[in-house]
Amino acid sequence: MHAIRPRRPVAAVPVALALLVAALAGCQGGKGAPSSSTAPPASTGGRGHVLAVKVDNVAPARPQSGLDAADLVYVEQVEAGLSRIMAVYSSRLPSKVGPVRSARETDLELLRQFDRPTLAFSGAQSKLLPVIAAAPLNRLTPDQDPDAFYRAQGRAAPHDLYLRPGKAPRVTTGVNAAEDLGLRFAAAVPGGRAVTGRTVRYPEASLTFTWSAGERRWLVSMDGTPARTADGARLRAADVVVQYVTVRPSAYRDKWGSTSPYTETVGSGSALVLRDGKEYEARWSRPSAGDTTEFTTPDGERMTFAAGQVWFVLAPK
Repeated sequence: MHAIRPRRPVAAVPVALALLVAALAGCQGGKGAPSSSTAPPASTGGRGHVLAVKVDNVAPARPQSGLDAADLVYVEQVEAGLSRIMAVYSSRLPSKVGPVRSARETDLELLRQFDRPTLAFSGAQSKLLPVIAAAPLNRLTPDQDPDAFYRAQGRAAPHDLYLRPGKAPRVTTGVNAAEDLGLRFAAAVPGGRAVTGRTVRYPEASLTFTWSAGERRWLVSMDGTPARTADGARLRAADVVVQYVTVRPSAYRDKWGSTSPYTETVGSGSALVLRDGKEYEARWSRPSAGDTTEFTTPDGERMTFAAGQVWFVLAPK
């Protein structure tokens, strides 16, 4: 087991006019439009609509619900050296996701890779709320859409808030969100080295991915404990991307006064890609926030992935 430490004709005129009016009506939401709008957003650049949910990742929040149905799972560092998850859905929706927690500034830049996604979150630091409202995404919160959320019995606050994706006002496309990012599912690139697992450490949290040859999946552990679904099954990933990034203080603080870290996902750097029991050296590049993140081999060849759920662990470099 290896360990890593901190280091994206005229008769047709009335019909045409009616279609134009309808199309314009469907696009009037603009930035920060209420998430109660039921019209799907116009597509830009061919990228589809996704649902992203901020999910708690401390011990009292486990086992989480709905993570196993996500197309993509992002892990980022938050206050006090802990970690938090953003699960991204498009190909399928679970009956519930949670516990749902608050958004961070990092999420806004990360989600620019998608075409106006919906972000479900419990709230945010007061000074960050107008920034979220101005971001090119659809907000989904208990205040805006109370029918989409509920408080679970037997869970202590703040680990008791759950989302019912089926009641969310905007639907997903049914296309794997990995395609929105341009990830290529294909045979593995040459090379790689066989590994039994990999651990990524934050100051006060860790994630371990252990290869199961029988299941042909990476079994997930959190803080040294096997991570499971609410039904007791192990969380499993087809691919794991350890993306080395700059993590710096942001301008925001939590209610206890701790500075929120900001994870930079625009730029370039090194990465490790875990697939099929091997670990591959890689490079990542995202020139601007409007671009998706490209992963390549050290020789510049496009990285390929095994079909299935992909975890991105944003690790301090």
